[in-house]
Amino acid sequence: MDAHITGTVVAVLVGEGDAVAAGTPVVVIESMKMEHEVAAPVGGVVLSLSVAPGATVSAGEGLLVLREAQVEAAELRPLAGPGGAGGPGGPAIRGDLSEVLERHRRTLDEGRPEAVARRHDRGRRTARENLGDLCDPGTFSEYGALALAAQRDRRDVEDLIANTPADGLIGGVARVQGVECVVMSYDYTVLAGTQGFYGHHKLDRLFEVAARQRLPLIIFAEGGGGRPGDTSSPSVSGLDVMGFALFGRLSGLVPLIGVVSGRCFAGNAALLGCCDVIIATRDSSIGMAGPAMIEGGGLGRFHPDEVGPAAVQNANGVIDVLVGDEAEAVATAKRYLSYFQGRGGPWTCPDQDLLRHAIPEDRMRVYDVRRVVAGLADTDSVLELRAGWAPGIITSLARLAGLPVGIIANNPAHLGGAIDADGADKAARFMQLCDGFDLPIVFLCDTPGFMVGPDAERTAQVRHFARMFVVGGSITVPYATVVLRKGYGLGAQAMAGGSFRAPLLTVAWPTGEIGGMGLEGAVRLGFRRQLEAEPDETRRGELEAQLIAAAYRNGKALNAASHFELDDVIDPATTRFRLLSALDATPPPPPRAGKKRPCIDTW
Repeated sequence: MDAHITGTVVAVLVGEGDAVAAGTPVVVIESMKMEHEVAAPVGGVVLSLSVAPGATVSAGEGLLVLREAQVEAAELRPLAGPGGAGGPGGPAIRGDLSEVLERHRRTLDEGRPEAVARRHDRGRRTARENLGDLCDPGTFSEYGALALAAQRDRRDVEDLIANTPADGLIGGVARVQGVECVVMSYDYTVLAGTQGFYGHHKLDRLFEVAARQRLPLIIFAEGGGGRPGDTSSPSVSGLDVMGFALFGRLSGLVPLIGVVSGRCFAGNAALLGCCDVIIATRDSSIGMAGPAMIEGGGLGRFHPDEVGPAAVQNANGVIDVLVGDEAEAVATAKRYLSYFQGRGGPWTCPDQDLLRHAIPEDRMRVYDVRRVVAGLADTDSVLELRAGWAPGIITSLARLAGLPVGIIANNPAHLGGAIDADGADKAARFMQLCDGFDLPIVFLCDTPGFMVGPDAERTAQVRHFARMFVVGGSITVPYATVVLRKGYGLGAQAMAGGSFRAPLLTVAWPTGEIGGMGLEGAVRLGFRRQLEAEPDETRRGELEAQLIAAAYRNGKALNAASHFELDDVIDPATTRFRLLSALDATPPPPPRAGKKRPCIDTW
């Protein structure tokens, strides 16, 4: 047998008299720092050896003399070659693989029973349990599982392996309801879910994957923000980390879903605030600084639950959907994501004839517009966003015959449906969300206009209200307006993208009434002299009532449609049909390489 390569013999695996089968390694030669096995070309018996370990050989030089022979398996002697012998169940797990598998096991919940028990004692699920509930089984491919906290100068590696697995951030790529997503969760059992040096690198990596592959991103954001204890990192301030910039760039490119249960402060809260939707449990606390930072700023001492509790953050609009627990939060995240996954499958809808009685005949009687939304949409398909804030505007994701849509409705139970500054912000931001991801919009109009008075103007209403016109004028998704009852002035125009001619379809129910301003105000302004000329107070009141009645008859939807200021006045039971005939007629948007809008406004 001859050498096939020039190099140094590092091992001779056979001895004189040994029987070897064809293909059995017999000599190992090192060349250019790589070891090459030389195998027996045929089965036989070793007669003599020409080399020993340490010898240098040239290609073609003889290594040993092999006499060809039929070698029976029983004659073969176990050789002490690399890899060792296998057990009765198959090849043994190699030492290097065993080390890796054990390290991975210690990052899992099964490898951290004490930390898991403490988490469960607090009534909470672990980060991996939440991700396991979110992701389709067997689809989670983790990035950076073996990262450890950057604290090697003050803690030994075994301590870091045991107590800082994944550097407190578990993330990767997985399918959620069949759709590939980037998913990540801060792990509160690791240094209170704080953001570590290597965790930030992991964020960067995952954000770049989401951008490159155009993958929706879901983040569980519980945690305490920046971690000052990472003393082994070369960073001075950490202000050069790219995570927040990279995450901000994802806005408008892919759906961003934030989920929080428990405490979420500082950097964790900053990431949460960048998300399109924030889903939070009732026991959560969300703040741009935790108690330690507040106290450090000389602003007093507070319990973590006093800093941005859910009740506060739901009422002020930070939280989009308030839920009971982590299981409901995960289910809601899946539900939200489904509206951005295209048209749904089989659907049912409520009895549409019931819509004929949804609005009281008495034009002064209030009603629940949420019942109209639910009655119009597919059964159990409505997900309301920001329900706790700006009650004058209702914003919901829903489906019509499986088609995902956004629904914006005035709420006559609050300020008579007048649009105030908060309501305008809520509607404008929701329009951006729908437009950014190509969801058609349905406006359900019942408003006397924008809110008026000195108190309203103190809220900077001029600027806030104008957002509905600026955003409405910039959207390109198909949209339609249904006037349920009142449609007056600038508020009504705002509920139609700026004009009743702007939507694909502008229709009214028989209860509809429209005008350049509220009827009462129009009469008192337009007929002021006539009214003031009547000295008798009773007769003045009667005259005013007559003028208002005449104005109502003029502004009644049926009359307005006769002047073609509305496309039609329809039977409420046909609303779904009319909406779908308009929205379905729109061709699908062409595929995009990038964003449609620069970002989705966080507010």
